[in-house]
Amino acid sequence: MGTMITFTRPDGQAASGYLAEPANAAGAPAVVVIQEWWGLNDQIRGVADRVAAAGYRALVPDLYRGKSTIEAEEAHHLMTGLDFGQAASQDVRGAVQHLKAGGSAKVGVTGFCMGGALTVLSLTMAPEADAGVVWYGYPPLDFVDASKIKAPVMAHWAEQDNPFPIAGVDALEAKLREAGVHLRGHRYLAQHGFANEMAQGPRRLPITQYDAAWAQMAWDRTFAFFGKHLG
Repeated sequence: MGTMITFTRPDGQAASGYLAEPANAAGAPAVVVIQEWWGLNDQIRGVADRVAAAGYRALVPDLYRGKSTIEAEEAHHLMTGLDFGQAASQDVRGAVQHLKAGGSAKVGVTGFCMGGALTVLSLTMAPEADAGVVWYGYPPLDFVDASKIKAPVMAHWAEQDNPFPIAGVDALEAKLREAGVHLRGHRYLAQHGFANEMAQGPRRLPITQYDAAWAQMAWDRTFAFFGKHLG
């Protein structure tokens, strides 16, 4: 189980986040985990705990400043109110810098849905990041300066994704490859949110569907990728 901590953004402002530590935290590599549009909730804390159990220090920046929700309408409102450029260049980059200052030589970034889009942006704005894993989310292409991405990238896409259609994935991947980004994209015959275990049962959104088998495969690939690039 992790704890809430405070860290300093590049602009000097304070930010908070959920930090989960592995059994041997001293000098361990680290991963910044970026929330879905729901906020810093139990599900994303569980993701950080899972990353920590695999041997990484995991930090989830609290992008909504203490707010979270289970209602799609409120989640959309919170996401719409978020300054994505600030979140990527300040909160996420600050989290990467904090983990490096705390003894992690290598730090990766990963995120889901809205956090997937922010992972792409963060890789253009946080040169300290050593690797990135994107889960079914991408920003508008106009905002992606692919020439700034120096870290290797893995991406997990859902072929039946309504919020983030696969045609947009094609365009993003083409742009990244054209810029010489080291990219490994994986596609799954799945719907949006396929790795979120909350996306099942009566509370799930119609556009999402958890798939345990694909989720396990994507996590296996993710940890192999982070193991290679973060050590």
